[in-house]
Amino acid sequence: MEKRWVQSSGCNDETIKKLAEKLNIDRSLAQILVQRNVCDFDQAKYFFRPELEHLHNPFLMKDMDVTVERIEEALSAQEKILIYGDYDVDGTTSVALAYSFFSRLTENIEYYIPDRYLEGYGISTTGIDYAKENGFSLIIALDCGIKSIDKIDYANSLGIDFIICDHHLPGDEIPKAIAVLDPKRLDCEYPFKELAGCGIGFKLAQAYAQKHNLPKETYLQYLDLVMVSIAADIVPVVGENRILAYYGLKKLNTNPCEGLRALMEVSGKTENYTITDVVFTLGPRINAAGRIDHAKHAVAMLLCQVDSNSLEQSELINLKNTERKTYDQDITREALALIGESEVLINRKTTVVFNENWHKGVIGIVASRLTEKYYRPTIVLTKSNGHVAGSCRSVIGFDLYEALSGCADLLDQYGGHKFAAGLTMQEYNVNAFADKFEEIVSSTITEELLTPMIKIDAEIELAQIDGKFYRVLAQMGPFGPENMAPMFVTHNVYLAQHAMAVGANHLKINIKQQNSPIFEGIAFGLAEFQNLLQPKVPFSVCYTIEENVWRDKKRLQLNIKGIKVN
Repeated sequence: MEKRWVQSSGCNDETIKKLAEKLNIDRSLAQILVQRNVCDFDQAKYFFRPELEHLHNPFLMKDMDVTVERIEEALSAQEKILIYGDYDVDGTTSVALAYSFFSRLTENIEYYIPDRYLEGYGISTTGIDYAKENGFSLIIALDCGIKSIDKIDYANSLGIDFIICDHHLPGDEIPKAIAVLDPKRLDCEYPFKELAGCGIGFKLAQAYAQKHNLPKETYLQYLDLVMVSIAADIVPVVGENRILAYYGLKKLNTNPCEGLRALMEVSGKTENYTITDVVFTLGPRINAAGRIDHAKHAVAMLLCQVDSNSLEQSELINLKNTERKTYDQDITREALALIGESEVLINRKTTVVFNENWHKGVIGIVASRLTEKYYRPTIVLTKSNGHVAGSCRSVIGFDLYEALSGCADLLDQYGGHKFAAGLTMQEYNVNAFADKFEEIVSSTITEELLTPMIKIDAEIELAQIDGKFYRVLAQMGPFGPENMAPMFVTHNVYLAQHAMAVGANHLKINIKQQNSPIFEGIAFGLAEFQNLLQPKVPFSVCYTIEENVWRDKKRLQLNIKGIKVN
């Protein structure tokens, strides 16, 4: 599929020049820093040298003082506390963090994860009833609850207090809980708004430790869990999140908690983790517990102690992930066949596919795969608990949620944001919904938005890439949303030897320019260019730069994202 190459807009040349001179770095790297609002020496020092001392005072968060006081009261009175969280990576890491921290202070504590299929997302009536039946008087909810107005009212009616620790956008009304920690509250002046749910749990632990003069290690020991949540929940890796991710990666690569260490072992990768590695290696495995079975298994693994059954728990999680992969591959293949066999579906600007037998736990993954394949707003539907449930994915720049709002009359429920959402409807509305969704999207989306985009940070020559260039580049990490690995473009490159197809659909090439060394490049999914690239014929490449480690030998490699023959 052809992709748009979009060059980042220019910056002030004088600012770039001064920064390059001050830091003694390549101008292209200075340009990238300025594009990311790092414009002078002090900002660069803050950016390149993240410090834990730069973390904000947790008591700047609205209701933090009330939260700590209510927990102190519960601990003093030996009340039973229930730690409640969502079933995804952010929710399970949040629960593991909060439970581990407070279980050192009381034995009257349990954790609860709702069943994905029986209870659904967020605070459930079943969970509140469980708390009532078992004598819990305080529930601390993490990564959920900010829109659970009626559920909190129900808990209040039963005499159960709630503390909500959430990071999602509130609605018009804040639940009537004892305290609501959420930086996105309009009345919250906390300086950083993009913490993950586990990040809110971390700030709570930090606040409690700070007030009680506990050693910093009592909460810093959870930095690896916080980093995993930042990576998996795809929150911006800037500001406080970048500090937490930086030190969380350090901990993961040197001294991970026992559960993560065991999971790394069964995954086959035990060192040199990046945010990307966490997203594609650890995240899916933790998520698989809730998708295929029950997310409580993920929490149990994350809570494992040294010399416990951590390897057994991680192998169970790994097995669930293998099962998830099978469902994922089978359903993706069936969905692609449905589209390919239908002239109507193949020519639409949307994809809506339905099979009542598909596994609900993986339809979101399948929706993402179909979006990658056809690059258009996509919805995958299946039957669940007597109704049709759907997972939705969009393309960059198109507001999926707004399009769903236009179909609200055909839906029972829907929720999410611009790029991802979920919905439920009655089966008899499926065809009408598919047609209406297509009509709304077709009338509002542009052809440009239906073409995938590669955003290029800077144009460079291959000769600029050397050890120092890469060392400075690497220090711009950890990379993630709003601080992605810089994308470069280089024109008029040549093959140093013939291109070689590898794997299913990949391309391995060695390229050079007149005054440059030869660079190895790997182009995933671009084997179609093998016969188009010929010696002495110039072409352009856009790519990120990586360090490839093989048998203790390190070399720079270009991860090629796009090719254009001149």
